[in-house]
Amino acid sequence: KQRFYKTAAAFVLRTIAKHSVKLANSVVESGALTSLVQCLEEFDPGVKESASWALGYIAKHNEDLAKAVVDAGALPLLILCIQEPELSLRKIAISALSDIAKHSSELAHNIVDTNALFFLAQLIHNSDPKLLRQVCSCLCQIAKHNITLAEEVVDREIFPRVLYCLKNNDVYVQKNAASLVCEISKHSIDLAQIIVNAGGIAAIIDYIDNAKGTAKLPGIMTLGYISVFSNTLAFSVLLAKPIPILLKILVEKNITDESVLSACVWTLGQMGRHSPEHAKILTDHGVLHILLKLLQSFPADKEEFVDLKSKIKKTLKWILENTLDLESLEPLLSLDTPLTVLKPTIEQLTKILPHDVTLRRDFVTSGSLKILQEIAQKYVSKDNSNSTYYSKLAENIMIINNCYPEEIVKYYSPGYSEILLSRIDEYMQQTCSINI
Repeated sequence: KQRFYKTAAAFVLRTIAKHSVKLANSVVESGALTSLVQCLEEFDPGVKESASWALGYIAKHNEDLAKAVVDAGALPLLILCIQEPELSLRKIAISALSDIAKHSSELAHNIVDTNALFFLAQLIHNSDPKLLRQVCSCLCQIAKHNITLAEEVVDREIFPRVLYCLKNNDVYVQKNAASLVCEISKHSIDLAQIIVNAGGIAAIIDYIDNAKGTAKLPGIMTLGYISVFSNTLAFSVLLAKPIPILLKILVEKNITDESVLSACVWTLGQMGRHSPEHAKILTDHGVLHILLKLLQSFPADKEEFVDLKSKIKKTLKWILENTLDLESLEPLLSLDTPLTVLKPTIEQLTKILPHDVTLRRDFVTSGSLKILQEIAQKYVSKDNSNSTYYSKLAENIMIINNCYPEEIVKYYSPGYSEILLSRIDEYMQQTCSINI
């Protein structure tokens, strides 16, 4: 009979604490933590479960409340709970640990110091999806804080088992496993290499392709984090062919969350920023054109999608700085292209046109030289008192123009046809006067 009272009392405390920080503080200030922790020592699993649940609901609100739960002595008893045979008790106890760990590295270290990782790593082999959700989530909340904690998690040999969770039938297990891999990958090149060596890139790409909506986010970010550290790791990601999948997400932007689009754009930038070889793989897939089209689809005069537009511009700049392919650069030469994209595009042209006669000829026959003169007319003043006359853009356009005879540049300059027509009129007048 006593155990039913305790279960019910813990339930009441949980339902009060879950609503707000203020109510959770009231529960703590009433001295309920001591009683709840004592309930974790009860023999009855139902009492333990109800108490674990209440402690988790208190701890989830903020770091101070989570610390109060830890200071009350809950951690060792919660660790004992996850060793019990009842799945529901294990699940709720792990959930409470996750709610504590998420707030700070100090709290996460407290959990690690109680040897929680040993038991959590064993449970990652469990087949119950609801338990796996909580295990992956708790490991994720521990690993996210710093490299030391992430290494502690990895040292428990969770790979490659955690990658198998990406193929679990339960979508929440998949997402939590992807989040765990993501939080590990961001800390160091060594941790990223461990994921790569375990076959993580292919598993993550497959996860992104099959996940829906914002569930794609941790997978996309993982590819970006791995690519950040070195050109070798970025090349490993590129060779696994994630670009078509990422571009598919960008093309379907109308049904995609902004955070997912931003992650895609950022990840593409991390892949392509290392060298011309990396950038070439991206440009061969039309990444520059698709990113420019995406940027132009947002109204420039509206304060919407600010973060996304900023990331697109940065990514375009990163890739352009390593692009030495005329065919990839020419489509970006347009009066409709934003100036922030035109500047690095024209700067790249100055690196390749002066050194290749064939490319200079192709630049003319494709109509790009004509477009360049139109861009100059729009953005560069002919008045030397104007600041644009001495701008970097003006200098780069001059470098390209100097690759050609003066009459060729004049021929493709705006208004030159009218000058020629006026000369015809003058010539006709002179001819008529001679005949007279």
